[in-house]
Amino acid sequence: MSGAFGYDRERGLFHVFRARAVVLATGGIGKAYQITSNSWEYTGDGHVLAYDAGAELMDMEFVQFHPTGMIWPPSQTADTEEEGFRYTQGDKDARRPPELLTRDHVARCIVREIKEGRGSPHGGVFLDISWLKRRLPNAREHIKKKLPSMYHQFLKLADIDITEQPMEVGPTTHYMMGGVRVHPETQMSTVPGLFAAGECAAGLHGANRLGGNSLSDLLVFGQRAGQAAARFAKENRANSIDEAQVETAARQALLPFEDGTGTGKDGGPFQVQQDLQKTMQDLVGIVRTESEMAHALDALSLFRSRSARIRIGGNRAYNPAWHTALDLRNLLTVSEAITRAALERKESRGAHFRDDFPEKDPAAGRFNVIVFRDGAGAMRVRREPVAEMPAHLKQVIEEMK
Repeated sequence: MSGAFGYDRERGLFHVFRARAVVLATGGIGKAYQITSNSWEYTGDGHVLAYDAGAELMDMEFVQFHPTGMIWPPSQTADTEEEGFRYTQGDKDARRPPELLTRDHVARCIVREIKEGRGSPHGGVFLDISWLKRRLPNAREHIKKKLPSMYHQFLKLADIDITEQPMEVGPTTHYMMGGVRVHPETQMSTVPGLFAAGECAAGLHGANRLGGNSLSDLLVFGQRAGQAAARFAKENRANSIDEAQVETAARQALLPFEDGTGTGKDGGPFQVQQDLQKTMQDLVGIVRTESEMAHALDALSLFRSRSARIRIGGNRAYNPAWHTALDLRNLLTVSEAITRAALERKESRGAHFRDDFPEKDPAAGRFNVIVFRDGAGAMRVRREPVAEMPAHLKQVIEEMK
């Protein structure tokens, strides 16, 4: 590890950062999907930077989808609105309402409703919380206080008052449990000097993250990564920058400008990204099957070919088309990693649901799926046995039972 190469989005200038240790904290992969709660920069950059450097990825099949809506499976939830309301008020004898089931379960139920023709006009479902006014005297203010951004968003963008009207919602790609395989104490990857923390690192959340755990993840493991990286930098000599690598990276980054003619018959970078997102949403989304994911791999190969032929106009100063063209390689790589890992895990576990393997397999719970790059540059997967839990952690779990 000798540093990093990057570019300035506003001016298009390249930069080389010399460093004895590098910490990746680039977030998730949400923009690989058509519907996501993630911001524009969640394009799997850290995952692919690590992968290209020779690091291993782990648990890439585990993508969390936030339902943002409710469904009413009768055998598992409160029978009535009355019972559901009593549960939310702390009544231990009442069964929980369906909107409080795990995110992956509710998201799958919504997808089932949509696929069976009971969805809303735009491919989602309706969420109605206006019934609270029959339970709370100040329901309107209560909803606005609890859901300020949702209230504002629907009122401004759709002219819908969620305190009075149902809102149309649907499952959205929310969080990536998989990422760079790191040491749990130091957060160092399988490449010496390369560290990762937060959503781009794997291992902490297993198959399904619990709500509210991201901030604690960042605080605890971000600190560990920073401290370990600082120690590594002090204890190791700086490596020299490979100028040939820098020149190659710069040349590849500028390739979309090669003839300056703009988009061709394959469509511009935005069209390729949209096609990729739709493919991942439809074929490697909440409910997965082997045949659909095999079709997704074929599609990803075609998108990669289209991406390589993209040509854009304009200059390097803030140019969204260029930015998207650069993002595409990362999006395609993480999409392939997700798909190959999901094909390898022939069971349903946590946020990963296989319609052709709907049950958990106890044997599959004893391995992680590792994604790595072989000597020829091809993406491969293998199963890695889960390490035995340390005695002191077993003791903690026993004490909490």
